[in-house]
Amino acid sequence: MAKKRINLALQGGGAHGAFTWGALDRLLQDDDIEICGISGTSAGALNGAALKAGMITGGRDSARENLAWLWAQVSGVSDLRMAYWMAPFGVGALSQAMEYSLPQALSNTLTSITSPYAYGPFYRNPLSDIVAKFDYEKVCNRIGPLLFVCATRVRNGKIKVFSGDEITPQALMASACLPTVFQAVEIDDPSTGRREAFWDGGYTGNPALFPFFGNDLPDDIVVININPLERDSIPKTPQQIQNRINEISFNSSLLRELRAIEFVQRLLDDGTIPQGKMARVNVHMIADDALMEQLSVATKMTPNPAVIASLKEAGFNAADQFLANHGQDIGKRSSTDLPGMFS
Repeated sequence: MAKKRINLALQGGGAHGAFTWGALDRLLQDDDIEICGISGTSAGALNGAALKAGMITGGRDSARENLAWLWAQVSGVSDLRMAYWMAPFGVGALSQAMEYSLPQALSNTLTSITSPYAYGPFYRNPLSDIVAKFDYEKVCNRIGPLLFVCATRVRNGKIKVFSGDEITPQALMASACLPTVFQAVEIDDPSTGRREAFWDGGYTGNPALFPFFGNDLPDDIVVININPLERDSIPKTPQQIQNRINEISFNSSLLRELRAIEFVQRLLDDGTIPQGKMARVNVHMIADDALMEQLSVATKMTPNPAVIASLKEAGFNAADQFLANHGQDIGKRSSTDLPGMFS
């Protein structure tokens, strides 16, 4: 049986990236799936780097082990199974408790009135220890899945996509650099000939899809979405308003690219563009909006082991359901209704 070749588009969203971990863990257990390209932002970039390095080291099992190692580092818990003792409280209750807690309120106040540059020589990016442990000879290797890491160039607001040898610890930190929390990451950028400052890639590509349109990559893109596209309720509290602003901001670039894909598909369907002139991109999505609607910026910013464990399980189940319902669509058609999404 021919392999089902896919590209993975991995969204950023802080600790909510544990959902992506679970989805990847399930996809890696399907021998019929071949991961050819990965575009990741923030937590998605970290997941992509861990998967790529693991695949080069020892295939699918090593990739799964590397992802588990990554999230043990993020959560500060060596065995996330220990976190399930809090499961009876539910992630929604935990999220609400964290969102309205005094430490979270103090943190929100501090970031609104204090610059990350105020710490002077005492400043240190907390991700530096984690990203330094990646094997970059494997992360940057030309074989295996092609990896693209997205960041935002501060000077002109344009996207920067790192690939190959450009993917360094600094590039991964740049992709996850929230400007109110971290100092901008400065990197020499050959494309501009300048030393550029970078912020989180979520503002310009969460993640970018255009790197897949070439490099002999397949036409199927599987988006692992960790930012809810829709919320029925109107946000009213300061926390709810800020959370929805965050979600809309971090979905906007993805929606723009999906709209462009849908536009090209309409032109192909009505004959404006002759068949074969442009690729017909098949878009698939793995998500659990019902779960993500129970969470907030607080659970993105605080890697609570119980929430991470629950998100991992939810991601695994969502990917399992996707494969059961739409695995047969890969290579044939989109399983995401793009015209309905933009109608």
